[in-house]
Amino acid sequence: MTEWWYAYLGLGAAIGFFAGLLGIGGGTAMVPVLAFIFAAKGFPAEYVLHMGLATCMASILFTSASSVISHHRHGAVNWSILRSMVPGILAGTLGGALLVGAINTRLLSVLFTAFVYFAATRMLLSGKPEPARSLPGTRAMSVAGAVIGALSSLAAIAGAVFTVPFLVKHNVRMHEAIGTAAAVGWPLALAGTVGFVASGLGRAGLPEHTIGFVYLPALVFIVIGSVATAPLGARVAHRTRGTMLKIIFAIFLYLLATRMLFSFF
Repeated sequence: MTEWWYAYLGLGAAIGFFAGLLGIGGGTAMVPVLAFIFAAKGFPAEYVLHMGLATCMASILFTSASSVISHHRHGAVNWSILRSMVPGILAGTLGGALLVGAINTRLLSVLFTAFVYFAATRMLLSGKPEPARSLPGTRAMSVAGAVIGALSSLAAIAGAVFTVPFLVKHNVRMHEAIGTAAAVGWPLALAGTVGFVASGLGRAGLPEHTIGFVYLPALVFIVIGSVATAPLGARVAHRTRGTMLKIIFAIFLYLLATRMLFSFF
């Protein structure tokens, strides 16, 4: 059951650092690795990606909490933005997670890769926002949260790849956008986890120690590693220029998307 514990622990430590550094949940890196491990363990091929997505989303609950605490200590979490987006985030994420169970694995893989390339390009090419551009009203922020939640649940990410560009475009400074995106990740992960559990319940052929599509042994060791390193990533983020963080973020996503694209062929 835990013969891959060292891989889960190392994966969690790496993801935790980048969660603190960039506000991400780590799905873009975690899902391919988990899918590889689950396939190597002989789990049903039709479920390995779904289990990777679900286990990743559940881990974001803990990684996000650790990251948010660290960013809040640096005054980089805008709680009013979070409150305006939460209703949409919960609805969009839950709907997307429930939809995942009905999507073909190959199609889900293609959608996942497309999301990552889009997010990387958007981050890299986003220019300086217009000086007068401000955040939209509460209703529009809730709609934005719903779109981010739905897309994020399909890709098992904490939403930073969509939230950060959206906030920066509306004149939120980079460090505050990252800290707020980390906070967005918690309600998103909560709704996503509920959806993945519900869509996986009663599925024939799932391995032992799963709740829905969530594989508990992997979750435990990933959380141990990620919670330990997320504060370190947050400290590094607040000592790094915002423009450099954008470049790091985009390159990181491009490399992961390219790796996944090659794996499909």
